[in-house]
Amino acid sequence: MNASTSQLHASTRTFTQHLSSTRRGARLARLLAVEQLRTWPVLPGIADRAEGIIAELASNAALHGRVPGRDFRLGLTLQEATGTLRIEVTDTRGEKLPALQSAPPPDRESGRGLLLVVAFADRWGTEPHEPVGKTIWAELDSRAD
Repeated sequence: MNASTSQLHASTRTFTQHLSSTRRGARLARLLAVEQLRTWPVLPGIADRAEGIIAELASNAALHGRVPGRDFRLGLTLQEATGTLRIEVTDTRGEKLPALQSAPPPDRESGRGLLLVVAFADRWGTEPHEPVGKTIWAELDSRAD
């Protein structure tokens, strides 16, 4: 007996960009990502959450992960079959891992970035980047939006 099965070919979309480890580079990361997400089949709620995550992770890479003369990398991956968007920001300061802390006092202007990432992402984490550095990643599920 010969049975045939119809298979859908799910695609994976990727975007990667190296940016200078500066405030300008962090801003450009957010702007480029927003434009890229507009061309992909991403729900508006996912794109909005992704923009907030990218802004925070890119800002942290430029501020805390900066090594003079070294760039940071922004990566986006969309698994269309599952609707999962993965955001990765890689910098060269592998020894400086993010630490989730309680919310700072209301009068303090900084210290909420990672709390926002946790609030916006369905999952997040860190992993070493060889030969040097770390990658902070966050995933968003369109099924959960």
